[in-house]
Amino acid sequence: QTVKHMWPFICQFIEKLFRETIEPAVRGAHPHLSTFSFTRVDVGQQPLRINGVKVYTENVDKRQIILDLQISFVGNCEIDLEIKRYFCRAGVQSIQIHGTMRVILEPLIGDMPLVGALSIFFLRKPLLEINWTGLTNLLDIPGLNGLSDTIILDIISNYLVLPNRVTVPLVSEVQIAQLRFPVPKGVLRIHFIEAQDLQGKDTYLKGLVKGKSDPYGVLRVGNQIFQSKVIKESLSPKWNEVYEALVYEHPGQELEIELFDEDPDKDDFLGSLMIDLIEVEKERLLDEWFALDEVPKGKLHLKLEWLTLVPNAVNLEKVLTDIRADKDQATDGLSSSLLILYLDSARNLPSNPLEFNADVLKKAAIQKALKSGKKMNSNPSPLVQMSVGHKAQESKIRYKTNEPVWEENFTFFIHNPKRQELEVEVRDEQHQCSLGNLRIPLSQLLASEDMTMNQRFQLSNSGPNSSLKMKLALRVLHLEKQERSPDHQHSAQVKRPSVSKEGRKIPVRPQMSASPGTGDSSTAPSSPVVGGGDKPGVEERAPPAEASSQGPQDLGRSSSSLQASGTGSPSHISVKEPTPSIASDISLPIATQELRQRLRQLENGTTLGQSPLGQIQLTIRHSSQRNKLVVVVHSCRNLIAFSEDGSDPYVRLYLLPDKRRSGRRKTHVSKKTLNPVFDQSFDFSVSLPEAQRRTLDVAVKNSGGFLSKDKGLLGKVLVGLASEELAKGWTQW
Repeated sequence: QTVKHMWPFICQFIEKLFRETIEPAVRGAHPHLSTFSFTRVDVGQQPLRINGVKVYTENVDKRQIILDLQISFVGNCEIDLEIKRYFCRAGVQSIQIHGTMRVILEPLIGDMPLVGALSIFFLRKPLLEINWTGLTNLLDIPGLNGLSDTIILDIISNYLVLPNRVTVPLVSEVQIAQLRFPVPKGVLRIHFIEAQDLQGKDTYLKGLVKGKSDPYGVLRVGNQIFQSKVIKESLSPKWNEVYEALVYEHPGQELEIELFDEDPDKDDFLGSLMIDLIEVEKERLLDEWFALDEVPKGKLHLKLEWLTLVPNAVNLEKVLTDIRADKDQATDGLSSSLLILYLDSARNLPSNPLEFNADVLKKAAIQKALKSGKKMNSNPSPLVQMSVGHKAQESKIRYKTNEPVWEENFTFFIHNPKRQELEVEVRDEQHQCSLGNLRIPLSQLLASEDMTMNQRFQLSNSGPNSSLKMKLALRVLHLEKQERSPDHQHSAQVKRPSVSKEGRKIPVRPQMSASPGTGDSSTAPSSPVVGGGDKPGVEERAPPAEASSQGPQDLGRSSSSLQASGTGSPSHISVKEPTPSIASDISLPIATQELRQRLRQLENGTTLGQSPLGQIQLTIRHSSQRNKLVVVVHSCRNLIAFSEDGSDPYVRLYLLPDKRRSGRRKTHVSKKTLNPVFDQSFDFSVSLPEAQRRTLDVAVKNSGGFLSKDKGLLGKVLVGLASEELAKGWTQW
């Protein structure tokens, strides 16, 4: 039906094909044919028929769709041609074609029109019959006299069969390459140096005495967010921190800086600044004082460097000397280069980890695997963890397949590519074990053409033919110097970051930019936090309080106050955690889209500076008579307001690791209040020794109406139950 409907347009195309492609080709083929032309091309009213379609699903690449079409065409066409020089006229009265035409849609891409190109060809020679008129005149012409109609049919048939194929690109190669491998336009290195003449926001004696402020900055480029450390009691703070941000092709991208005064309750706004990155790109290097908006005299000293990405190592030595990476053995500090990684796919991953890697599995895992003998042969659910130094990133999980396709991009800032290496591990989420790994010293990339490798890498500790297809490119960060006066000095000192052992183990998840439809930023992974895992969110498993410098020491057993969390995003952040600057001490990375909104929402904090999101009061005890863990949710205080009317909080409990629906407990919703009282009791059937091995996951959520936008997390806390006193019980905020 479709083809019938399209037939007049297909005919127009065929006519063009004859006149604009075939005719000139025939003329140029032989001097005797220089006067060849078609006088009439009419393909007829009878459309091509498609008698059957087969779609292949087994053993095909995940990025293509293969269709086989059974076609037949019996057409009364009139195609007349003449060769003026020999007064020869001939033509075709009817054509029949029967055969299997293969259509391949590939590559499939994550952008409209979803299909990058389509190819058409016949698998085998189709059955072709042509009813000629005046063929004998045609075959008398010098140069054609050796032909016969069967030879002509052969030539035409062969032209329709592989390796001849008609390929129609729908998206240009360049666009596909960019979609697959978005390379940043440049890197912005921000030296966040100092400010002067800020306003004193802290007051004493009910406002009679003006004090100072405790300023910190929040910097944003696209979806990458950095937060400086807090300088106590200063109106001229000196931060001397350095951050590095990726800039993709984006008109109108800006560096946005806001200064705040840290307070136990609400952080006061101290001024802001927007800098157009086009200016920085033009200037290459800006080192100056910028006036703050909304603050009469306040100003901020920044040094901004625009680093271009160079695909060769010509300047590498100079860059390494400039950032002092040649002297030390450190793997962090300023970046000399950028590693861009495109994780494509894997093949032949082992289905049964026991076969190849039993010694890597934990004893318990093996026992479990042997018990469920039949399940172990099921396909794995692979994900890939990549790390350079202590910066780690993780791909999405592809469920139940040993031929996963990821098509994800990652970027790593590299301090010294001569010494560092990329470690890649494929893990099976389902059996919690490794499916293979590989190490690639970045020096290999330095030696490769264009500093790029695009290949299948054989996995070690894996199946015999297990491989991972990746494209890696290293780009040196080069500052094209403008002419400067000789006394131009560097103003930011680069201190070596001291990374605590615990700090490195914080598991982090890649979080894509949350703004849909902003060109490349939605396909490019954000890697904002330089030197602390290139990741915007810190996942829940991070030890929230102990890792923060101002962790609540007085909260005793449940050593963590409620942690902030971006609604609808996987990252749970403690709002006052500074981003690790490359040039200052490293602490927890922080970034979520919610940050600015949250800073403004911290209006009703507690007197305890450690609990900016409020507190919850629980009683927890184990009842030996009933053999149950009893949790009483009493009340919350000083929660965050989700809207002008406050919040509609309720409390959700899980006894980890059980997160099934049956294991969930919920209180009623308390409407329009920031200090709800619940006084509800819940129990979990669990023995005392078992309970002491478990963790209570408590989340305070905002209910919002049905389909409301205002659903979201107000805060959460994980309470360890390993205490001896669980049998007696305790009550605590």
